[in-house]
Amino acid sequence: MPHHEIKKCPRCTNAFECKVGNIIQCQCSEVKLNDKEREYIDDKYIDCLCKYCMKDMKREMHYNNLKNKINSLLGIFKSK
Repeated sequence: MPHHEIKKCPRCTNAFECKVGNIIQCQCSEVKLNDKEREYIDDKYIDCLCKYCMKDMKREMHYNNLKNKINSLLGIFKSK
């Protein structure tokens, strides 16, 4: 029998159902993450996040990467 538990998201504190015993039907399987995105989240949180926070963290990572690239390019142009 699959093991399901109600967890509290450590980021937003909302409750969600974790289906670790049936990961294909777990809410987290709706969010597709590559290795870099997974590592970004793992660096900040130990436990599972709700799917909304996972999506938000994914966007945050890409936003920060883009911002850093733009700042780097601006720095190159300023030094010339």
